[in-house]
Amino acid sequence: MTPPEPARARSLRRDLALGLGLGLTLLWLLAMLGAGLVLKREIDEVFDATLQETAERILPIAVIELINSDNVGSARRVSSVGPLQEFLKYVVRGNDGAVLLYSHEARHEAFATPLSVGFHTIADHRIFVLSAVSDTYQIEVAEPLDHRREVLLRAELAMLVPLAILIPFSLLGIAWFADRSLRPVAALSKEVRGRGASELTPLQIRGLQTELLPIRNAVNQLMARLKRAMESERSFTANAAHELRTPVAATLAQTQRLIAEVPPGPLRARAQTIEAELRRLTRLSEKLLQLSRAEGGGVLADEPQDLAPILAMVVQDFTRAGQGERLRLSLPEGGTTPARMDPDAFAILARNLIENALIHGDLTQPIDISLARDAGLSVTNAGPVIPADALSRLTKRFERAGARTAGSGLGLAIVASIARGAGARLALHSPAPGRADGFAAEVTPAPSPPANGARP
Repeated sequence: MTPPEPARARSLRRDLALGLGLGLTLLWLLAMLGAGLVLKREIDEVFDATLQETAERILPIAVIELINSDNVGSARRVSSVGPLQEFLKYVVRGNDGAVLLYSHEARHEAFATPLSVGFHTIADHRIFVLSAVSDTYQIEVAEPLDHRREVLLRAELAMLVPLAILIPFSLLGIAWFADRSLRPVAALSKEVRGRGASELTPLQIRGLQTELLPIRNAVNQLMARLKRAMESERSFTANAAHELRTPVAATLAQTQRLIAEVPPGPLRARAQTIEAELRRLTRLSEKLLQLSRAEGGGVLADEPQDLAPILAMVVQDFTRAGQGERLRLSLPEGGTTPARMDPDAFAILARNLIENALIHGDLTQPIDISLARDAGLSVTNAGPVIPADALSRLTKRFERAGARTAGSGLGLAIVASIARGAGARLALHSPAPGRADGFAAEVTPAPSPPANGARP
């Protein structure tokens, strides 16, 4: 029994592509985050070194200018040479903390409080403080942190923009590579899925990866075991049919001889009852052997077979047996009706459908047997309408739907088993299509393979 499928089957190809794509994207983003942190640290080191170097270069010049200046005690602003953006601002203080000299764009809020020598971060500024002349003069050089953030942002964008362009192409490449790598899996699945119920030849898929070879070999070993089991079952069925028919036929013959020899009376009546039961046993054993063969496989032919001559031969057998006066056979005019069904299996299927119609149909009405161009078989007989719930049970073993006529209850079960093994569709209708009563059985075989021999 096939295990139930999950509500929504997962795709290995999709999982592999998504896993690789998301994993690669996550790794790239983590790498960018790490690179951003390293870049920020390097930028801070470079800009701090620039602050310190700027302070060391400006302070001696500022001290000389202050010593040689006649304007003592008042803060002086350094005039700009021309229009420019001043990224670094500075002030020079005396030993009392008063501002003696400041750059063109220096703002007092950034230098409101004198600071100790070293680096400081105050009011969104990075400040470096340096003293000279025995702490008589002190310079504070400040840089806005917005400048550093802008430089860091530009550097990260310079890395992220190519990455944003590269990621979609990488995802497409991963999807293409996953699809290409899993093509052997799809080919293996397609070949296994395309096998018929009785097609047990080894799989011949080439170019499989190492991981798939054990699966192919295991499937081939399983099919080899199934083939041996089916051949053993068919051999047993044939032997059982031969061994069973012979004693039953001999017993039936002796019973018929006994009936002919004994005078009328209770003994003859008892012998006639035995004869009827032996005939019933013969029919039942034949049906059971047919059912065993149908369920054991062997209902598909290697090549498409023309079913019209087979159906005509089956109808002719009924005619020779004295049951052909009610049968109306309709075959397609000209051409053939090929289908990939074993001739013997189709003959068993057709015989059981006709027997079912002869036994359970109206004895005064004809039985229509039709074979379509696509090898679809239809057998229609008159008779009372079968309820829908009983109709759905007719393909079960020993189900007779309340019929009182002679029958084994296995005919439609055999038909259903053969149709299922051949990949055909069996449809039962009551009332028959286009009629107010009756019963119709329609069997539509699986399509024949293409002419080049490829599997459908």
